[in-house]
Amino acid sequence: MTSIMHRHLRQTPVTAVGASGLSITDSAGRRYLDASGGAAVSSLGHGHPEVLAAVHAQLDKVAYAHTAFFTTEVAEELAMRLAFNAPGGESEVYLCSGGSEAMETALKLARQYFVETGQPQRGRFIARRQSYHGNTLGALAVGGNELRRKAFAPLLMDVVRVAECYEYRNRPETQTRDQYTTVLLDELEQAIVRAGPETLIGFVAEPVVGATLGAVPPTPGYFRGVRALCDKYGILFIADEVMCGMGRCGTLYAIEQDGVVPDIVTVAKGLGAGYQPIGAVLARKYIAQAIRAGSGIFQHGHTYIGHPCAAAAALAVQKIIERDKLLDVVKARGATLRALLREAFGSHPHVGDIRGRGLFLGLELVEDRISRRPFPAACKLHAAVKVAAFERGLIVYPMGGTIDGERGDHVLLAPPFIVSDGELGDIVTRLADALRAALAQVRL
Repeated sequence: MTSIMHRHLRQTPVTAVGASGLSITDSAGRRYLDASGGAAVSSLGHGHPEVLAAVHAQLDKVAYAHTAFFTTEVAEELAMRLAFNAPGGESEVYLCSGGSEAMETALKLARQYFVETGQPQRGRFIARRQSYHGNTLGALAVGGNELRRKAFAPLLMDVVRVAECYEYRNRPETQTRDQYTTVLLDELEQAIVRAGPETLIGFVAEPVVGATLGAVPPTPGYFRGVRALCDKYGILFIADEVMCGMGRCGTLYAIEQDGVVPDIVTVAKGLGAGYQPIGAVLARKYIAQAIRAGSGIFQHGHTYIGHPCAAAAALAVQKIIERDKLLDVVKARGATLRALLREAFGSHPHVGDIRGRGLFLGLELVEDRISRRPFPAACKLHAAVKVAAFERGLIVYPMGGTIDGERGDHVLLAPPFIVSDGELGDIVTRLADALRAALAQVRL
């Protein structure tokens, strides 16, 4: 029996009692290889002694100080490091407690910026259809994942929708990649014009789409075009890097690889690598300065923002990533994992696409490889893969609704940056076995 409302109310998950490196151990003594870092969170694996020591040391100094009264040295140092390394520099940082909270903060910050600059008529966001930005109401509203939105639709604010950049599914064979990119940008511009640019606050997008699509990167030039349109029509570009950022794609910020600078960036997951709940919003200086010169108060706040123990964990994580040159490791290990996946699944009849950046890779599962026809939604192949992998001591991140919120299945892989080549091989071997078992099950 349990008093916890678990994610699945008819199931109680196994109890984790220990974790080290890439492994988590349950109460029965079984070990699981964490190939997804939970939800792309555990970038340094489990039980890293330096991160644990940093949190312990902070507990001895200041465990908690409410930000209405105090700041702390560790929060200030973390913010300075994030601001220094931010895309384009010239940023200020708001620390919060997670990804959805970071997105709520970004939406409110963007809205208040326009209020403070005399443009209160701006009250809507524009975002993509197959996207995910969090589970709180504001974040859920800008997200386009219908599977998650459906039950709560009456509570959600109205958002202008455009197509996601999803080349594998949506680029016709008659179009070149550049032509497809142009079509997407034309659609975005038309949507901005129809809505009235003067009514829009900003465009929200994940640089590499995570949970909803399974590590889908943009086409070359897509985000340069997005940046140009935001500049043309005076709206903000908000990059959601909660899942794809903080080194996961091989650069500290995934958007760096697209050569553009967003107005606001949200990060979380890999920021603290799971050692403490933490997220952050990085805003270009002119946004913060507009509020500072106006009311002087950001009308927002939560009890645990800037938590010193969370900041200590995140600071330690970021220092280790820099010191150990783990961004280079992510690139190298990512190339190895991609090669292993291609060897195992490159001609698999039910793997349609292998994609992603760095150690953020996805497999799209299909019933027919040639036509790209998905398995019927009723098969719940993604769920079968998750169970089969878990039975084989492997943790992966499968999802359904890849195509439209209902049809389509994918598996997301996001192993810790410290993964070895041998562990990568073990991950792929176990995944191949799990996929065989899952396919046999759905065909019964």
